[in-house]
Amino acid sequence: MSKSKANRPLPESLGLPCVGVETHAHLDYKRLDPQELPLVLARARKAGVDLIGNVFLGVEAYAANAPLMRDHPEIFFLLGVHPNDAAESDVARVSDMAALFAADPNLKALGEIGLDYYWKDTPPELQKRLFREQLALAREIGVPVAIHSRDAAEDTLAVLDDSGMEGERVLWHCFGAGPELAAELLRRGYTISIPGPVTYSRNEELRRAVAGIDLSRMVLESDAPFLTPEPYRGRPNEPAYTVFTAQEVARIKGLDTEQVWRATGDNARRFYGLPQAGE
Repeated sequence: MSKSKANRPLPESLGLPCVGVETHAHLDYKRLDPQELPLVLARARKAGVDLIGNVFLGVEAYAANAPLMRDHPEIFFLLGVHPNDAAESDVARVSDMAALFAADPNLKALGEIGLDYYWKDTPPELQKRLFREQLALAREIGVPVAIHSRDAAEDTLAVLDDSGMEGERVLWHCFGAGPELAAELLRRGYTISIPGPVTYSRNEELRRAVAGIDLSRMVLESDAPFLTPEPYRGRPNEPAYTVFTAQEVARIKGLDTEQVWRATGDNARRFYGLPQAGE
């Protein structure tokens, strides 16, 4: 192991208080290991992560894995059908989600939903139809939405606008663009979620965007097990590493890391209707 890798700081070395909110993780990606989950959560809490949003990609994932997470009150749930699964979805599946939200108060948002033109397997019109159906459901049941948009920002914004989402509780998950798109999202009243790649040396456009986003409109995420921040890039991501994203945001904005950590945690609590720190 190289010296630089061996000397990577531990997440808890930042000394952050346990008030942070990690808004977007896939703790059940591929297969949830009931023995590993408590270890991941313990590392997150040691680093200062108080709450974690787990994103279930579809009704089947929720049914299989939500029961395994119910004994962990630090986890709140998001549920949605990903755009890459649009060809396998139907109106009945969206209706099934309505019933689940009605029955489970730990389901806090509909997501991740949106458009993905990076992968070419799912026709855009199918994705748009499913996206509109899920936005309509979110408005009907009164929950916020977490947006997935990859290589599809213009069409994603068009669907959101056509669906009357300006001023609604919309979170742009895994923001990776520059100041221009950030300005469009902020103009609509949306919240922007900053992931680990803000720490990557070549992501200057993202850092320029972060510099211009008011701290009150920003949250943090891991997107675990993907998009691991420096200095752990190359390893599977996990919620504890979100502290390094906060550290980079603080550096960009000339703020103290704890200030960013507390503010983004408070923003997430307000957005998702979560208990305030210490409650």
